[in-house]
Amino acid sequence: MEMWFFIAVSLSISLFLHAVFSLRRSPRRLPPGSHSAIPFVGTPQGLAGLVPHLRRLHRRLGPIVTVRINSRPAIFVSDRSLAHQALIQNGAVFSDRPPALPAGKVFSSNQHNISSASYGPTWRILRRNLTSEILHPSRLRSYSHARKWVLQILVDRFRTSGGQEPVVVVDHLHYAMSALVVLMCFGDKLDEKIIKQVESAHRKLLLSVSRFNILDVCPKITKFLFRKRWEEVLQLRRDQEALLLPLIRARRKIVEENARPGISDSDNKDYVVSYVDTLLDLELPDEKRKLDEGEMVTLCSEFLNGGTDSTATALQWIMANLVKYPEVQKRLHEEIKSVTGETGGEVKEDDLQKMPYLKAVVLEGLRRHPPGHLALPHRVTDETDLGGYSVPKNGTINFMIADMGRDPEVWEDPMAFKPERFVNGGDPIDITGSRGIKMIPFGAGRRICPALNLALLHLEYFVANLVAAFEWRAAENDDVDLSEKLEFTVVMKNPLKAHAVPRSL
Repeated sequence: MEMWFFIAVSLSISLFLHAVFSLRRSPRRLPPGSHSAIPFVGTPQGLAGLVPHLRRLHRRLGPIVTVRINSRPAIFVSDRSLAHQALIQNGAVFSDRPPALPAGKVFSSNQHNISSASYGPTWRILRRNLTSEILHPSRLRSYSHARKWVLQILVDRFRTSGGQEPVVVVDHLHYAMSALVVLMCFGDKLDEKIIKQVESAHRKLLLSVSRFNILDVCPKITKFLFRKRWEEVLQLRRDQEALLLPLIRARRKIVEENARPGISDSDNKDYVVSYVDTLLDLELPDEKRKLDEGEMVTLCSEFLNGGTDSTATALQWIMANLVKYPEVQKRLHEEIKSVTGETGGEVKEDDLQKMPYLKAVVLEGLRRHPPGHLALPHRVTDETDLGGYSVPKNGTINFMIADMGRDPEVWEDPMAFKPERFVNGGDPIDITGSRGIKMIPFGAGRRICPALNLALLHLEYFVANLVAAFEWRAAENDDVDLSEKLEFTVVMKNPLKAHAVPRSL
């Protein structure tokens, strides 16, 4: 007991001394803020957990504030004009990422993935590969059969209740999005058992990461003091590799067999290019080599996480609001019928462009309930000014996405769910933020989410078809609680339970 007390006191003194010396070295014009160090916040989840504290600081001190995390200053911006100035007008300076901390290095293969790579040649080649080979419109169309397959899985699952028993909607959404993204990643319709293993393993990893924050404080010491927790990090990584490497190797074998002389396109009529296919021969420009298997595991994991958890979260929020506000659901169903005909049936992807109210419902869901309330941290490559304050070279800066989308200066009654605000005239909303920031659920600038168009397609396609197939009603004595809870994304504190009543054709 005395030993642990001594360790705790030593860590506290170390943090205090770091904070004191950092204050002396810091530029005088740092944004105002809290000068007491906040320990153990090394992950996006940890940062998001600071949001209530940050909002209090912003109300008291203004739109740009400084918080000291483990003695290092981190700047937080809630103002959309300042965000536009930084991310769009001065994007080259604000587009780097902070160095990965110990656990982050393990799971990112030392920052060899798109979300955490430093701004430079490696990041460019990884991002270009994803956007041109997988997210190009022609490639996205080639996965239409996969979306139809997954839609049928969802519809069949919801129909089993017959509308009599309420279903926990998000459980089915997570499985369906996992099945879809696994197919896009590995190129095959895998068995349900494997899909569930992938889904479970990645959920476990995402929900465990915040436990490793303490390892980021004085890593040489804490990795020794918390050996079991560090071993847990390494075991999670080994489990990840044990799950994904066989799938990568199996796909490599298929690619090599299809490349043999004598194999014609007619023999490969069911073959669709997968994300793994694009990684096999990719070369890293700085290191003049191909990706190793560990880096491919990291990139596949990033692809699976990015396409599953955030999409399932956004879908649940949208469906929850359609249940809570049946008049919105009714208007959306009327629009669907006007396009597909009174007999209903599947909403095809080409139909989506004829449904402005559907797009409004999706946009309002993303504005009101962005899956991430903070963008991933940015690092500034040169000392610069922002909002009348100095942002130091290599300083960390964060942007409060949810607050910008709920700014009462832009949005009337911002906490209400009103899709009509996107269809009743006015300037169209640019969710990329390029022409001015009003809402940026996918971030903005050079590090904007590359899968923005894929996410919108999935949200529109599945929302439209779930409303076409079912009338969604609240469970008895359930007013649909829109309270928030932080997991990897910001989810419903009480998951949506609803009756999925099949519509009569």
